[in-house]
Amino acid sequence: MSMTAILAKILLLGVVDSLGVWTAVGLVVAQRWGMLAGLVVGLLALNYAVLSKRAYPLRYLLPGLIPFCLMVVYPITVNMGVAFTNFGTGHRLTKEQVIDHFESRFYLPEDGERFTFQAFRDHEEDFIFLLVSKETGTTYLSAEGILEIVTLEDSRFVFDRGEIVQINGYYRLSRGELFRLLGQLQEIRLERNEEVIRLTSIREFRVYQQRYHYDREQGTLTDLKTGIIYTPIAGAFTSADGERLLPGFVVRIGFQNFLEIINNPHIARPFFRVFRWTFAFAALSVATTFVLGFSLAVLLNDPHLKMRHLYRTILIIPYAIPGFISILIWAGMLNVDFGIVNRILQDLFGTTIPWLHDPLWAKVAVVLVNLWLGFPYMMIICLGALQSIPSELYEAARIDGAGSWQRFRKVTFPLLLISIAPLLVGSFAFNFNNFNVIYLLTGGGPPIPGAMTPAGATDILISYTYNLAFGGVGAQYGFAAAISLIIFAIIATISAINFRFTRRLERISEGL
Repeated sequence: MSMTAILAKILLLGVVDSLGVWTAVGLVVAQRWGMLAGLVVGLLALNYAVLSKRAYPLRYLLPGLIPFCLMVVYPITVNMGVAFTNFGTGHRLTKEQVIDHFESRFYLPEDGERFTFQAFRDHEEDFIFLLVSKETGTTYLSAEGILEIVTLEDSRFVFDRGEIVQINGYYRLSRGELFRLLGQLQEIRLERNEEVIRLTSIREFRVYQQRYHYDREQGTLTDLKTGIIYTPIAGAFTSADGERLLPGFVVRIGFQNFLEIINNPHIARPFFRVFRWTFAFAALSVATTFVLGFSLAVLLNDPHLKMRHLYRTILIIPYAIPGFISILIWAGMLNVDFGIVNRILQDLFGTTIPWLHDPLWAKVAVVLVNLWLGFPYMMIICLGALQSIPSELYEAARIDGAGSWQRFRKVTFPLLLISIAPLLVGSFAFNFNNFNVIYLLTGGGPPIPGAMTPAGATDILISYTYNLAFGGVGAQYGFAAAISLIIFAIIATISAINFRFTRRLERISEGL
């Protein structure tokens, strides 16, 4: 390696290490210890791979391992952590953030002191205020947000016709300017001892009092206005009579999200209904697309069929069009009131079908649309598998006296399954998570009556999880993460079965 290449490598590694150290400092400040550990391990592995001759193979593995860890391992790890928490709407902050939120809240007491005021601003758009108490007549001047008692004889005041027009370089604001700057003025807080004074109207300031105080020794939050004491329970400050303050904070709740699926009937019924339909939808999608695709492949594989190349081209069009476009077109065609499908049914039979409104017909619509999208793929792989079967096997079968049906049952179908059975299992796993067709066609609807979670009749687990996390009135990220782990376990099981089935078919094919 030339000296120039060595220097370039050292320079590039130094830049990467510098960025890594800079990021590590930020992670330490943010107390993100898990990400810090991953960053340190990654930097050490990178330096070892670049500087050590013994680690030469790592130079080829790291470009793939680093994105794999960032895009696969890290999201899975975070998702597993979220699944055991109450993270969601009303529970997104840490406990300290929630305490700071409540302690920064103030209320306006009925007998609070009132102040008339004059506002002044300098060329840098900083404000000071001259306040006069309506109760005591005391005059105050704000200095960096803190009030000090002053008299009208103060040397900083500049008078014109008996009115103060300037204070220490700050010019008095007119009533019109006050209205224009009202939004900024309402954000200003003035402090006097432990009191906070804020603008309440264009005419006056008033004293506000702190609403909540957190006792760190007792671990309780006290409402200073009502005297009610709140204790932290399940991620929310809760009073003795069960009143919960929002926002709450994120806490670990163990397996509660998973147990909720079983123990809560309002959640369990829609969940298991979605669970069963997910398997049914995946199985029906694989079965219908395979039967239609295989049937068309058998027909198109016939060398005596005229114009079969044209038929192949036409039948592959649904596969060539982007899926989301086809789904949206079908959603319009199946519209109950204006869709062309119902118009044709009305003209021919005098009736219409509630394709997207009735639970049963919505499921039929989803399966039919997925059939339209999926049969070209099955047709293509079946055509390839059929053309890979040696013609000598058919000749031998004819010599042995086998008819067309026997050749199909004893030769074609078994050899076809050896090639496409793993693809059928993979297709089942794909349709198990086929989010697009559900979300774009029906949105998971129609809704399941009485469900406490946003579950619909055509929802599959992945769309149900999406609705839990993003589609409902309140997001339930922890519960959605728990369901995503269930989906992950199911897909991992299907993949393991697929690998095992593939090895078994390979052994079968070796014996043929």
